Amino acid sequence: MMAIIERRARAKVNLSLHVTGQREDGYHLLDSLVVFADFGDRISVEESAELQLDVSGPFAEGVPTDARNIVWQAAAAIREANGITLGARIKLEKNLPHGAGIGGGSADAAAALDALSDLWDVPPLSPVAALKLGADVPVCMAAPVPQRMQGIGEYLHPVPHLPEAALVLVNPRIEVPTGEIFRRMKRKHNPAMRRVPEGMTYPAFAEWIAAQRNDMTDAACEIAPVIAEVLAALSQQAGIHAAVMSGSGATCVGLCPDLETAKNAGRALQTAHLDWWIAAAPMAR
Repeated sequence: MMAIIERRARAKVNLSLHVTGQREDGYHLLDSLVVFADFGDRISVEESAELQLDVSGPFAEGVPTDARNIVWQAAAAIREANGITLGARIKLEKNLPHGAGIGGGSADAAAALDALSDLWDVPPLSPVAALKLGADVPVCMAAPVPQRMQGIGEYLHPVPHLPEAALVLVNPRIEVPTGEIFRRMKRKHNPAMRRVPEGMTYPAFAEWIAAQRNDMTDAACEIAPVIAEVLAALSQQAGIHAAVMSGSGATCVGLCPDLETAKNAGRALQTAHLDWWIAAAPMAR
């Protein structure tokens, strides 16, 4: 029986996202605290004569199963890097919404790279090479360890140990084009993120997060005003002590002290907003 190798592709969450500049080539410079939810997509790989990609799950509709998919591109990249022509059957279970600011595709690519490295017994793809697949792929390769991500995604630094916490992820089932957000931003040279303190308790952590920024939020809310509604709903919910937009949106995230509190908040929000996608999960540390 052929071995099946499985990996989790955890949701990437930007608890802060400071835009600190723009390079001459157009790429924007970021400074972000990235954490991961213990919830996301799933990847499995097994031997096959050819490269195949099957997609299932609640968000499978519309996901390409060919070279347009970042998972396929990741497989092609690790094959090329190691000079091999081996095939694989890759199964992707899509549990995260598309274009949601929580790194769904990047997390899938990172998980596939890790699984295929084991399947084919080859070295992992380097972060520099992975950056060519997408700016969030290197940080997703570092999951589940929280990271300070800087530059265009190439500079990663593990942060001091964070306290136990849980996350409520809310997406109003819309996609926001990242390029349009950057075009609408009024300021692209903003102060960097403050250093992540060591030894924070949960209350101190929540206070620290509340003092940070996502510099894309205002532009995202101009494009999709419902994002402001999501942030307000999270902020007003009992047990949520900080609410932020992740990445370029539209997913927003509420910070809670524990999973039970997050689940209760998620249920209350779902009752009030049946059309929103909502998930509660522990924050990986």
